[in-house]
Amino acid sequence: MAIIVQKYGGSSVDGPERIRAVAQRIVNTVKAGYEVVAVVSAQGKTTDSLIEMAKSISKTPPKREMDMLLSTGEQISISLLAMAIDALGHPVVSLTGAQGGIMTDEHHTKARIRKVDGARIRAELERGCVVIVAGFQGVSATNDITTLGRGGSDTTAVAVAAALDAEVCEIYTDVEGVFTADPRLVPNARKVTEVGYGEMLEMASLGAMVLQPRAVEVAAIYGVPIHVRSSFSPHRGTIVKEVREVERVVSVTGVASDDNCAKITLVGIPNDMDILCQVFSELAAESINVDMIVQASKDESTTDLTFTVAREDKVQALATIARIQGNRSWTVLCDENVAKVSIVGAGMMTNPGVAAAMFEALKEKNIPVQVVSTSEIKVSCLIPRELYKQAVQACHHKFQLENGN
Repeated sequence: MAIIVQKYGGSSVDGPERIRAVAQRIVNTVKAGYEVVAVVSAQGKTTDSLIEMAKSISKTPPKREMDMLLSTGEQISISLLAMAIDALGHPVVSLTGAQGGIMTDEHHTKARIRKVDGARIRAELERGCVVIVAGFQGVSATNDITTLGRGGSDTTAVAVAAALDAEVCEIYTDVEGVFTADPRLVPNARKVTEVGYGEMLEMASLGAMVLQPRAVEVAAIYGVPIHVRSSFSPHRGTIVKEVREVERVVSVTGVASDDNCAKITLVGIPNDMDILCQVFSELAAESINVDMIVQASKDESTTDLTFTVAREDKVQALATIARIQGNRSWTVLCDENVAKVSIVGAGMMTNPGVAAAMFEALKEKNIPVQVVSTSEIKVSCLIPRELYKQAVQACHHKFQLENGN
């Protein structure tokens, strides 16, 4: 019997009625002839509330204890959902991340899955149970509870699907799929029916909040098809899979945006590779992702280095840089009034002029560009934060994405 892994986000299980609706959908999937493993997030804003609670106790709570606290949100969800499925008369068991065999490294609050031991899950499926697994969490080699960072339940679901060789991993959320832009910013954004792993990874990394980037990476590595769809609608959503078209006619698939950015500039640092290696290696050791790196040499001996980090990582990034700097006379600047707007599309590599069209769109709206970064399938621009909505709309219209390009 084929296995389907279904992941339900916090909005999908936010309250008794929604939990009952999810339970019914799961039971209906079983009646259709599938074995089901459901991965569930914490309800609604539970994680945010727990973070606020921790910050009311300590401004810098220990990361291990944060994981101990935050993991409780998912445990509430899985037990309530299991009760709802039991009330429908179907055998069910709920498992924490550790019980479900989710093994991670030891980077608390930003752990990465190292292995999924699917033995317990398979045993419960063989008993005829629906298996409910807590998303977002796992256990380290030292038997400590860990969490995977924002959106980590997506990664849990895809990793479980890979370990069980599932037919598909369905990601249920509060939107009907992946859109050509954030519908809150562009009301006429169009749902994409199918997208490749590479494009989806870029879109997720650049601010499309439908999927966690790590989840897309794992799906691409193990060839797990992902179906992003709405918890509140029966309609087909967006399929994320390997796309093997010889030539892409569509140059731009979508516009991604991210206003959760901080720009950090190190002014007048030594023009020395050892300094660059130290900065980025120590930021990586703190699990701080760095993006949009630009170096501008002033003379033979000094250079300016600019990069972006997520706003929530700003304080830790600046502390790390201060530690590296010591008594040296650099100037460190930080600007939170920035946002990133990106165009993404696998067809860009065979369609010249795409970057020029993006710059034209921004110029027409008098939107200044501070930093640019590119790859074969994306162009990203850092712009003033207060203009990012206009920038997204301008780029979306420029490439006629509302009309299917």
